[in-house]
Amino acid sequence: MYITDIVKRALAEDIGSGDITTLLTVPVDVLSEARIVAKANGVMAGLDVAAEAFRLAGSGVGFAPCMIDGATVEPGTVIANLTGPAHAILQGERVALNFLQHASGIATLTRHYVDLVAHTKAKIIDTRKTTPGLRRLEKYAVICGGGRNHRFNLSDGILIKDNHIEAAGGISSAVMAAKRNAPHTLKIECEVTTLIQLDEAITAGVDAVLLDNMDVDMLRQSVELVAGRVVTEASGGVSKDTVVSIAETGVDLISVGSITHSAPAVDISLQFK
Repeated sequence: MYITDIVKRALAEDIGSGDITTLLTVPVDVLSEARIVAKANGVMAGLDVAAEAFRLAGSGVGFAPCMIDGATVEPGTVIANLTGPAHAILQGERVALNFLQHASGIATLTRHYVDLVAHTKAKIIDTRKTTPGLRRLEKYAVICGGGRNHRFNLSDGILIKDNHIEAAGGISSAVMAAKRNAPHTLKIECEVTTLIQLDEAITAGVDAVLLDNMDVDMLRQSVELVAGRVVTEASGGVSKDTVVSIAETGVDLISVGSITHSAPAVDISLQFK
């Protein structure tokens, strides 16, 4: 239902009142064959969404993927073959490629981060910094790239951040209120920026700590202070240049907003035979 919904909205946006170019230049009864081809290295994600774009663009389009999501491609790799009415293929082309390129871009960037820290215990996780309306697709793409998902929405878990701490009157007050009122099934994570705050959060009884914008030395000290008592998540200032040193401090998780909000699209094209 989610896939169908986002594809319907995308097709309505792209086609408008009609694909005037196709209507004026291509006979309505023309049947064609086409293929989707990678033009760059990458990790695939979003094949089901692309297939749905062609299905909804017109009846009779056959979409035969040549691989599964999570597979790697290189320039020239055939991703899928299509057969059916030329009108439907042409009308679904841009929407299918937009979703495929975007999701594959996220999967590709995620895989790069995952590979960089593979020699450590750290896991790469995403954030809620996603494109409005596309969060499920983008978080699915993270999984395809070998990463893990953080919260899908605000109801998934308790994450006490700096503004919650200010509004609640301090870390201890916020954590105690959460423990007092939350269902036992929800874990509590608290953001900290100093070793003093970290000690306060652990004493208050959190399940995890978000070590926000700490340098490598402070991250290492934090991991030593935690000593395995709670889950540690490093966040802020994470890039391809810093992620290895962050992972080598011993943190459990590294959240990377850029894998969803700044991933470059993978170059993929559709070619008629």
